[in-house]
Amino acid sequence: MAGEVRDAVSFRTFLLIVGVLLLQMGFILSYVGAFHDPSPHRLSVRVTGPEAAADSMVDRINALPDEPLRARTASDPRAGREALTSGETAAVYVLRPSEPADRLLLATAGGSAKAEAVRSVLGGMAARQGRQLEVSDVVPVQSGDSRGLTGFYLVVGWTVGGYLVASLLGVARGALPANPSRAAIRLVSVAVYAVLSGLGGALVVGPLLGALTGHPIRLWLLGALLVFAAAAVTMALQVLFGVVGIGLTVLLFVVLGNPSAGGAYAPELLPAFWREISTALPNGAGTDAVRNIVYFGSHHVTGDVLVIAAYALGGTVVALLGAVLRARRATVPASTREDGGTAHGKHHRQE
Repeated sequence: MAGEVRDAVSFRTFLLIVGVLLLQMGFILSYVGAFHDPSPHRLSVRVTGPEAAADSMVDRINALPDEPLRARTASDPRAGREALTSGETAAVYVLRPSEPADRLLLATAGGSAKAEAVRSVLGGMAARQGRQLEVSDVVPVQSGDSRGLTGFYLVVGWTVGGYLVASLLGVARGALPANPSRAAIRLVSVAVYAVLSGLGGALVVGPLLGALTGHPIRLWLLGALLVFAAAAVTMALQVLFGVVGIGLTVLLFVVLGNPSAGGAYAPELLPAFWREISTALPNGAGTDAVRNIVYFGSHHVTGDVLVIAAYALGGTVVALLGAVLRARRATVPASTREDGGTAHGKHHRQE
């Protein structure tokens, strides 16, 4: 019986099963840890109005316990609105002391949960001061983009496609390419796939479904880069760790990347760990870039693109170097390696 068990489940298989279990527990921990208790942290707010009143309001906002908001003054309502429409701030508080109600300008396109958090905090402050608050959504989501989540799901689809195609190549033809030319062929293949996948995603959310309209070329280019980055990183991890690299890819893009990406909750609403890694991973950088392209005039996209490009370049370099090193080892005759190892061993013993 024991022999049959060993035949059915090898030690290597057992270790892989343990790895899957750890990955599963990590998935649960990461998603529940990120989403079980969202709360705002230093959400940016601009305050405009009479100078003395605006300065006083900024001080009161910044003195709130746990720092849910971080306020600064704007020179006038127009400057505040420009900051809002370019994605520099989450809200603009317009003080009107001579009127019964102040105004709060929001951008739900930047995340409905984030906008609601700002509204809740500032609405409570206004109520405690006996003031009314008129709320206006200056940058709303498009009609087909329910709760502003389309960009996040688009990025999820792109990254899943990227690491799946690279994983498939690894499983079908070996995790480590036999030589540098084959590694280059794989990279070219996933690059072609990335171009087609980026285009397909842009067409689905744009002309086909009307969820995110008006920016097909920029979304296409962003998607192609994101898919290639996910595929290149997957190839690199397979080169370094073999089949375990696929699990590490899932850890990076699914377990860590998705809950921190700013989909259901903006990074400013997540616990510190997920908040800090958000735009340092392709998922968060991609989600942020899509929103900035579609809703905020492509402002602040450069940093996100550089993050994704760094993953693409790093994955490409590691995959190619791994193939080169393997090819060099293969060209050294086994006897030479053995003699070298023996000679080295003798020399080491003499020392």
